[in-house]
Amino acid sequence: MTPESPMDSTASEKKHNERAYVTFLAGNGDYVKGAVGLAKGLRKVKSAYPLIVAILPDVPEEHREILRSQGCVVREIEPVYPPEIQDAYARAYYIINYSKLRIWKFEEYSKMIYLDADIQVYDNIDDLFDMEDGYLHGVLSCFCEKIWSYLPLYSIGWCQYRPEVTWPAEMESLPPPPYFNAGMFVFEPNPLTYESLLHTLQITPPTPFAEQDFLNMFFAKVFKPVPPVYNLILSVLWRHPGSVNLETVKVVHYCPPGAKPWRYTGEEPNMDREDVKMLIKQWWDIYNDESLDFKAKSAADLKENLSVSTIIASVPRPSVICLSPPAPPAA
Repeated sequence: MTPESPMDSTASEKKHNERAYVTFLAGNGDYVKGAVGLAKGLRKVKSAYPLIVAILPDVPEEHREILRSQGCVVREIEPVYPPEIQDAYARAYYIINYSKLRIWKFEEYSKMIYLDADIQVYDNIDDLFDMEDGYLHGVLSCFCEKIWSYLPLYSIGWCQYRPEVTWPAEMESLPPPPYFNAGMFVFEPNPLTYESLLHTLQITPPTPFAEQDFLNMFFAKVFKPVPPVYNLILSVLWRHPGSVNLETVKVVHYCPPGAKPWRYTGEEPNMDREDVKMLIKQWWDIYNDESLDFKAKSAADLKENLSVSTIIASVPRPSVICLSPPAPPAA
């Protein structure tokens, strides 16, 4: 079942002030560096809200301690898998990203901003928390990379960043609805939405972009776009150079192959660009800046932070959300 447009909720009458950023981490690899960099970036821009790191059970204790030492609130979640685990994804590791759905269960927060761990924040984006309630807000995706070549829109050069390219009249289908990149989105946790997400996933065939496709389908009626400065997908630099002013960009998403700053070699396509090199350096400047390390006021601050979060989580949040009847499985 999917939300109606807009989502009606008594939460609008009983608003909670709790807000937070949230990211996701799995495994024992080097992605923990991305989460640390994100925590320090949010501190640099003086965000007023904490960073929650939703981790799978396979994240080692060493990495959890690193995150806590940087002021993050660590929340363990269980994996979420689609009913049909098959080789249907654009990249094999996308399947684990369905576990992001667990963050809708963080109902002690009234509104959250999800950020992938390969994102860095270069300007304060707390204003996104004031976006209109009842909607999911995100940045439109670019369809010009070859990874989208399985779609008809790729062959005709149609992209959400190219308004001059119109949808051909001879196409039998309508142009696709607005489609956001799931590396950044503003959402409202809710237990009924969470249950509906899990239920709908069980009757939804897998698609190449895993949870991103799924979230776009589920929230299609309540999605509202925000400007690209809130999630600059790095490939837009070379696909749509005229649309980018790096001086105004608030968030950079290091998602193309070879763009992860902590793995950067400059050898992959487009990674030798001067603007890319500059953005890689900016990420490392934040990561290596010891003045941005979390400074606890007392030795007990970290434990107190976790305890308060646990207490808040145990308090039920009354809210009702109107949902449409279950949608039939795709034919």
